[in-house]
Amino acid sequence: MRFLHPELGWWMLGALAALGVLRWRVKRRFVASTTIGWLGSSEYRASWLRRLPLAVLTIAVLLLGCALMEPVLPYSQTVITSRGLDIVVALDLSSSMLEEMGRIRPPRTFQNLTFTARDSAAAIHPVKTRLTATKDAIRSFVTARRDDRIALVVFSDNAYVVCPLTFDHEYVVRYVDLIDDQLLRGEGMTAIGDGLALSNYLLASTSARDAIERGPRRDLAEARQNPARGGGEQPGGADRRNQVVILFTDGENNKGRDPVDVLRESNAANIRVHMVGVDLEEEVRSKPQVQRLFQSVGRYGGRYFNASTARDLELASRTLDRIEKGVLVSRPFVRDAPVYEWFAVPALVCLALAMALRAVPFFIDYT
Repeated sequence: MRFLHPELGWWMLGALAALGVLRWRVKRRFVASTTIGWLGSSEYRASWLRRLPLAVLTIAVLLLGCALMEPVLPYSQTVITSRGLDIVVALDLSSSMLEEMGRIRPPRTFQNLTFTARDSAAAIHPVKTRLTATKDAIRSFVTARRDDRIALVVFSDNAYVVCPLTFDHEYVVRYVDLIDDQLLRGEGMTAIGDGLALSNYLLASTSARDAIERGPRRDLAEARQNPARGGGEQPGGADRRNQVVILFTDGENNKGRDPVDVLRESNAANIRVHMVGVDLEEEVRSKPQVQRLFQSVGRYGGRYFNASTARDLELASRTLDRIEKGVLVSRPFVRDAPVYEWFAVPALVCLALAMALRAVPFFIDYT
């Protein structure tokens, strides 16, 4: 421990010394008699306990002076408890995400595939693509979750971590703004299973790191408090009930792992998975494998949202913000952590004790 303003201590000592000298030089006048010598003997000397209020008051002043010098710990680990979650946003970056959001799709016939001048004129007007609308919804969701650690994962043929779990939401939003159709250029498939698997791995590695930071003593204490958990649980298992994956996709899985199998793994790790279908076409939604994915999401505690328009995406993000609440504990290292309360609180206690002792007749000085 060190003090940021040690010079105040010298000023306090100087003030106390000056007060002591002043008290010694300035004596109160009193009426004396010829028997004063008898009273000065040890038989009539006042008890030292009568000086107890002054001693307690002196200790209070010294402690207060230490508090004013701003004591700090050079390095300390603090515990921050917030009503939040660990959330991974998994965003589909397949080629179909560049299509116009909420457009009416006529039946696929030979006549509809013919290019006309009217089609070229309509393309001049700016439209909001699925990717743009989804990015707007993600921004709204991230800015609303002030107490969460949020990560960002994107996937197409493969899955990639764009942003790890962090409390810096401006950092997350900045990366959301950087996502465009050129980020995964050369890929165009939809590997939903791989995106979910990478999200699970990101959450699991964060839980393991948090468990290491807590230390074995804390884990042993938790095991003693809750012996029903046993010793076979993975590190950080107690925190995983506060871990969520939110999947934004506009298509079916056509590459990589089966997402239903990955959802089973998520459920085993106590990770909830919510899915937002971004303008899913009716023919895609009606496929058996897609229906099986929807049912698996609901079976394992998640919810599916069908967002056909940009407004639906915003409503889905707001609904997820309402239903997902939890308690998140983080332990960051803080430099120069203030500990003035170590001195201020005892100083207040000593000051109150000195005032209480002065109210007792035994400690009142009548001279």
